[in-house]
Amino acid sequence: MTMPLGNGNPGDDAGKPLLELRQVTKKYGQGQAEVYALRGIDLFVRNGEFVAVMGASGSGKSTCMNILGCLDLPTSGTYLFQGTNVGDLSRDQLAYLRRYYLGFVFQGYNLLGRTTALENVELPLIYRGIPAAERHAFSTQALQAVGLSGWEHHTPGELSGGQQQRVAIARAMVSRPTLLLADEPTGNLDSKRSHEIMQLLTVFNREQKTTIVMITHEPDMAAYASRIIHFHDGLVSSDTRNEAEA
Repeated sequence: MTMPLGNGNPGDDAGKPLLELRQVTKKYGQGQAEVYALRGIDLFVRNGEFVAVMGASGSGKSTCMNILGCLDLPTSGTYLFQGTNVGDLSRDQLAYLRRYYLGFVFQGYNLLGRTTALENVELPLIYRGIPAAERHAFSTQALQAVGLSGWEHHTPGELSGGQQQRVAIARAMVSRPTLLLADEPTGNLDSKRSHEIMQLLTVFNREQKTTIVMITHEPDMAAYASRIIHFHDGLVSSDTRNEAEA
């Protein structure tokens, strides 16, 4: 069975819903230990949007992100990606969706410590079976795009936190994902480096039309997004356009 999805071009169908959650719940535990992390949320994100997700710890935002990234499944409700019901996909199809359509950036960078910056960036292309010469060229270009030309052969231990996060962004973007999911991407960085990372994400959103959904606790980081969604107690408490977008 082939994947019932589009061709993965982030510029296709601009303005149409890329993803949609319909009455999605997520329950953990049983009986007296039962806890609902999500209580029936409705949410959509259009192609090309840059969405910031905010909320206190335990509000449900990270659970929502895991569902969007196909790292977890809802207890009930429907998750549509490009009109396809993700709940109907097989394990292989979910892996295909993550590999060809999704990119991830985490607070903790998640780089392989003994491999170079270039080798870290090449990883998604290895999983896709891209020949060595091509993935080397693509990864070199990605590192140049994030301002790390000349740092290709340095390991993470030889890089600052800001440089490591740049490598992580290059790794996420080298395969030109349709959707980039960023979980507190500036959480371990100082103010100057945080704004540099946000400017990079803004460039990818505007120039490559990559849809971005980003979790953040920081209002000045959320200000870079075109739309800000707040979670509270497992529900969407507000969903507003950011008229003061940076």
